[in-house]
This record gives sequence, C-alpha cells and structure tokens, in this order.
Amino acid sequence: MFYTLHICGKGEWKLWELGDKIINMNIKIVCVGKLKEKYFKDAIAEYKKRLSRFAKVKIVQVADEKAPEKFSEAEDEQVKETEGQRILSKIKDKEYVYVTAIKGKERSSEEFAKEIQDLATYGHSDITFVIGGSLGTSSAVNKRANDLISFGKLTMPHQLMRVVLMEQIYRAFMINSGSPYHK
Repeated sequence: MFYTLHICGKGEWKLWELGDKIINMNIKIVCVGKLKEKYFKDAIAEYKKRLSRFAKVKIVQVADEKAPEKFSEAEDEQVKETEGQRILSKIKDKEYVYVTAIKGKERSSEEFAKEIQDLATYGHSDITFVIGGSLGTSSAVNKRANDLISFGKLTMPHQLMRVVLMEQIYRAFMINSGSPYHK
C-alpha cells in the first residue's frame, strides 16, 4: 500500500492511504429542522456508518422558524434571516462551506469527488454542508459559502435532501478510493 503525507497547517499532518483515499476529514452537515421520519433517520445512519472509514461526520440540526402557511415576502425573508443566524452560529471560520441551492453549480459525481479530494489536498479537512429550511437560505448564509452546490433543478423536501447529500458524499469518497460503488 502507498501512503502520502500532507501538511494541513497548525502543525497538523494527514496521512492518506491510496486504498482509503482520505483519512482525518471532518464533514459537518448543518440543517434546519428536526428529522422525524424513521426511514430518513435510518438511511442517514447507514451512510454515516459507511462514511466513518473516511471521515468524521457530524450532523447539526438548528431549529426551524415557525411561519404561517401564507406570508409576505418580508416575512419570508425574516424567517430565512432567523434560520440563517442559527446556521451561521454553527460554522467556524476555518471550515470550507458548501450551501445547497437550486441556483448553485451542478456537477457530476466525479467532479464532486475531485473537489473533495482537492480540498483535502490543499488543507481543507473541515468541510461543512448547509441545507436550509423549506424557504431556502438567507443571503448572509449564501455569502458565507465558499460554493453553492445544486443537485438539480427539482425541488426536494429538505429532509430528503439530507439523505441525497449523505449518499453523494459517500459516493465521492468511494470514487476517490477507486471503488466500483459509483457505477
């Protein structure tokens, strides 16, 4: 087995084994609202377990803001701002942040895998993904993002998006490890 050693900054070192590409990565998913459905919880738990050989995965839930069924654009923005403040309080300065957004950049699974690998190579071992609430994310959250990522133009419930995101992160690590999983 071949190994490469990378300097991550602040005296930290990271060892990569070519069979299991990325070791000592920290993946955090900050999402709005609690997950209630058992089938979503089970799927996320399965992907978290699978990812544990590649990275530490932490899921941080922030409270969603209650809003009436029909509300004005100003009320819509206020809900996003309140949720956005909660999201931003969970993100550290050193973290590389992807925010899921319909208007974000779409990429293939292979392109996404390469981005993850490149981030790790160049010292970004702490990667945070943000999934906003049902109204999306605030402009402040989008400004904090290093990148906006889209999983297509379809609208998905944000609870389902957690599962999709976890699967795609796992797929990226499997691609980077040379596994046939992604085909």
